[in-house]
Amino acid sequence: MRIVFIIDQVYLHGGIERVLSIKANYFASQKGYEVFILTTEQKNKEACYHFDQNIVFEDLDVNYNRSKAYFHPVNLLKLPRHISKTKKAIRKIKPDVVVVCSHSTDTYFVPFINKKIPKVKEFHYSKFIEEYKRKNPGNLFKKLFLRFADYVETKYDTLVILNKDEDAYYESDNTTVIPNPLTFYPDNVSILESKKVISAGRIAQVKGYDLLVDIWAKLMEKNDSWTLHIYGKGLPEYEKQLQKQINDEGLQNSVFLEGSTDDIQGKMNSSSIFAMTSHNECFPLVLLEAQACGLPIVAFDCPHGPRNIIDSSNGILVPHYDNDAFAEQLSELMEDDDRLQQMGENARKNATKYRLELVMNQWEQMFKSLIN
Repeated sequence: MRIVFIIDQVYLHGGIERVLSIKANYFASQKGYEVFILTTEQKNKEACYHFDQNIVFEDLDVNYNRSKAYFHPVNLLKLPRHISKTKKAIRKIKPDVVVVCSHSTDTYFVPFINKKIPKVKEFHYSKFIEEYKRKNPGNLFKKLFLRFADYVETKYDTLVILNKDEDAYYESDNTTVIPNPLTFYPDNVSILESKKVISAGRIAQVKGYDLLVDIWAKLMEKNDSWTLHIYGKGLPEYEKQLQKQINDEGLQNSVFLEGSTDDIQGKMNSSSIFAMTSHNECFPLVLLEAQACGLPIVAFDCPHGPRNIIDSSNGILVPHYDNDAFAEQLSELMEDDDRLQQMGENARKNATKYRLELVMNQWEQMFKSLIN
């Protein structure tokens, strides 16, 4: 089988890039398939994740201006060359299937080129974020563009979405649910004896770390023996805002912004609870990683990711934005060693459903059905 993945770049750390490396490596190294990755703006930089040596990269050197919208006139001028180069590359490679990974300009024209080749579009974000915009488009152009986007989606052979709740946001009937695969399933897991809560992800407003700091301040009124460790990098302005909030609330000795880490597995194994306070999610891979390390999870029941991973046997879903309830549930779990251990065991078992071979088999069977 010959597979082409299309993405803007693979030199910046991100969830899409990470999942692509996992899928591409599996097909290239374990299945022996021919895998090609087309980028539009790699800029001769090294990939930030490991890719199998047999994977073939080709950069189309389009280089959109990332400080402007893709449909800004400056970027629209680059579109004809982008379309031409993509058509030429696909014609040369002659793939059995094409997969569009990132949500960039190529999303809107790939279904209309080389029509005999099956096309798949992945969605790594929740369309919940479009709900308000669709009800209140603001102007005619936005309204028409959303209709155009819906039309384009019908032209893909399959739209891969990450959880069943997302299906409600799609007008077309060509969706398939395939979750993200688990990146690791370690032999050694947390013994749940350290008084550490961990959270991890991109440091951005959508992750709601400011809410988590507020929750921690409430928690410290009853239980000041635990510490909170937040791992990740992101917007410098938001990081400064978070640190100021920590300082203002007098939490410097119990809340720590740890920056990025290459050993998230080790950090999870030295913690006892994972906390998530996001405004919205789709299918947060970090929750699977936490479960694989045997960590119970306390998370807001935000749209729509956590509820598709967590149940009452392996974690706690808190009503969205109820900081008091979050602090109370977290405090109760900290003080109940038996419940903590049982949830940790169940979390570990739940993670097995997302092991690499099981998820990648779904991808392989989908590819074969499209080709045949």
